[in-house]
Amino acid sequence: MDSRSDEDDVRVRASRHGSRPRTRTRPTHEEAVPGLVIAVDRGRMTVRVEGPEGAPVDVTAMRARELGKHGVVVGDRVRLVGDTSGRTDSLARIVTIADRVTSLRRTADDTDPTERIVVANADLLVVVTSVVDPDPALGFLDRCLVAAYAGGLQPLLCLTKTDLASPQPLLDRYAGLEVEAVPMSREASLDELLERLTGRMSVLVGQSGVGKSTLVNRLVPDAFRATGDVSKIGKGRHTSSSAVLLDLPGGGTVIDTPGIRSLGLAHVTAQDVLAAFDDLAEAAVDCPPGCGHTAEDPECALDAWAAEGPPAGRERLASFRRLIAAVGQLTPGH
Repeated sequence: MDSRSDEDDVRVRASRHGSRPRTRTRPTHEEAVPGLVIAVDRGRMTVRVEGPEGAPVDVTAMRARELGKHGVVVGDRVRLVGDTSGRTDSLARIVTIADRVTSLRRTADDTDPTERIVVANADLLVVVTSVVDPDPALGFLDRCLVAAYAGGLQPLLCLTKTDLASPQPLLDRYAGLEVEAVPMSREASLDELLERLTGRMSVLVGQSGVGKSTLVNRLVPDAFRATGDVSKIGKGRHTSSSAVLLDLPGGGTVIDTPGIRSLGLAHVTAQDVLAAFDDLAEAAVDCPPGCGHTAEDPECALDAWAAEGPPAGRERLASFRRLIAAVGQLTPGH
C-alpha cells in the first residue's frame, strides 16, 4: 500500500551530493523582473530592465538551466532573477521567455531542417540595398521579403546610393507587392525613413557594400560605441556577427544584424507566404487540395482571379509567384 499523501506527490529524490532532496516542482519566480534582450554573445545576454529611478539599466545575464534548449535572441521579452543592478561583474538569470509575436527566422541553406531565430518581436524588416555599386542582389531581396511575410514582420525597402542611379527599376519590380520603399543617399534627409522607424522596433539587414553600416551610424550617432559596449560583455572582444539593439534618439529601436549574408528558407512554405496576402489568400480558397499556387498548377484559382481583375492584380500574382519560387522546395497544400 502506498503511504504517500497527495501533498507529497512531487517526486522528491535524494541527491548524490548529500541528503538534501531535489524536487521537479518548478519555482514560480514571482519576484522576477521583466526585461528586453538587447545583445547576445557566447552564452551571455545583455538585458535592459527598469532601474530603481525608472531609468533603463543594462544587466548581464545567463539563461537558467530550467529553460532547457530554449534559445534567447535579441528582441526577446524575458524575466530575470538574481542581481539586476547592472553593476560590473554582476550576473542575473533569465528564467522565462515570453511568447514571440514575430520572428525573423532562417536556416543555414534551403536543405537544412534546423530553424534558427535571428530576432524576435520586431515590427519592421528594413532591407537595405544599393541601387548600384554593387548592383541589387535580387534573389537575396526576394528571400528577405519571404522571411518577413513568414515571420509576421512588415517589410520596408531602403534603397541606398540613389544619387548614383535611379531606384525606379527596383520600385517597378516590387510594385505588385505594395512594399513601401524609401530612397536614400549620403546627403538625403533621414526624415522619411525616421517617420517609419520612430516608436517601433525595426531590424536592418543588408549585404556587404550596400551602405547599411553608414545608415546605422547616421540613425544612431553613437552606434559604434554602443555596439562595442554590448558585444564585449566583460570579455574585451568586439563581435561583429551578433545582432545588437540600438536606441533611436527620437524613440524606437533598430536592430543591426551584421551577420546575415544569406537566408536559407527550408522552414518556409508557399502557404506561409500566401498568408501575408489577404486578397490572394481569399482567392486561393477555391484552389484544389495540394495546390502549390504556381503557374504550373493547372487548376490554381489565382490565375482566374488575376485575369478577371485589374492589371495590378496580375502584377501582384507574378510577384507573389516569384517569391514562392525563391523558397525552393515548397510544401504544397492548404
